[in-house]
Amino acid sequence: MPPIVIFGIIVAAIILLIFFFTFVPIGLAISAGASGVHVGLFQLIGMRIRKVNPHKIVEPLIKATKAGLSLNINKMEAHYMAGGNVDRVVNALIAAQRAGIPLDFEKSCAIDLAGRDVLSAVQMSVSPKVIETPIIAAIAKDGIELRAKAKVTVRVNIDRLVGGAGEETIIARVGEGIVTTIGSSFSHKDVLENPDSISQTVLGKGLDSGTAYEILSIDIADVDVGVNVGAKLQIDQAEADKRIAQAKAEERRAMAVAQEQENKAEVQGMRARVIEAEAQVPLAMAEAFRNGNLGVMDYYKMKNMMADTEMRESIGKTTNPQGDNK
Repeated sequence: MPPIVIFGIIVAAIILLIFFFTFVPIGLAISAGASGVHVGLFQLIGMRIRKVNPHKIVEPLIKATKAGLSLNINKMEAHYMAGGNVDRVVNALIAAQRAGIPLDFEKSCAIDLAGRDVLSAVQMSVSPKVIETPIIAAIAKDGIELRAKAKVTVRVNIDRLVGGAGEETIIARVGEGIVTTIGSSFSHKDVLENPDSISQTVLGKGLDSGTAYEILSIDIADVDVGVNVGAKLQIDQAEADKRIAQAKAEERRAMAVAQEQENKAEVQGMRARVIEAEAQVPLAMAEAFRNGNLGVMDYYKMKNMMADTEMRESIGKTTNPQGDNK
């Protein structure tokens, strides 16, 4: 056989071996067999064909077997193909087993596919979490504003983790309970003297219903006195009444000015009519002279009377209120 043919056969064999060991994870199968996990080569090849990473299935299965869990490799592969995190699910099952929390594979997969971190949920079931609310402002019946901040200790309820509300709902309900409790207090001093009354009232409302958490305690971390809202409202009301009164006074002043202008217009109209009437007197006298109804002596008598009247008016103007002449 020619040397070049032998060389070609060797190269082809090497390529086939590289392809085989790449496509078939022999090392993973050996590790699984050494750990007591029986996974056949055909199963691993089938995973490759189904575009499933065998390491994502076999390594968590080895971990679960070492922890004493009995899991079905087909279900693990199905969860991986559904978009789940098999390793996180197995870690959560191991943590739940160590903590004595009842959790099976199906429920753990459902929680994982729902977008929840099942491992964190198990950890929070063992070690409760403290949620701190933002500053919540509420007004007591005496009009004084109080600003409270609470710390809510919660524990995950695994049975309600799928479909249950999250932390935002807990914070919103606690805030509503604080506002209601402070708002029903007759005096802000009662709340400052006994802030535990807020916790007791809020806890009695069953705020964790329909959520994925169980409220263990509600502690009021801080209560501060804010503004006197009642006094501020009274000041604002007084300012509004003042503006209304000013507007009405301005309206009355405008009406008075308009009335005065109207009266002035009427007086000017009357004066115009008087001037017009006085302008008709000479014409009437001339007509009376032409018709013979007025004589010269009558005219002189009228002029003398008018002059006497003007003299008397002039004398009256030069007399002071006490009757003394200037």
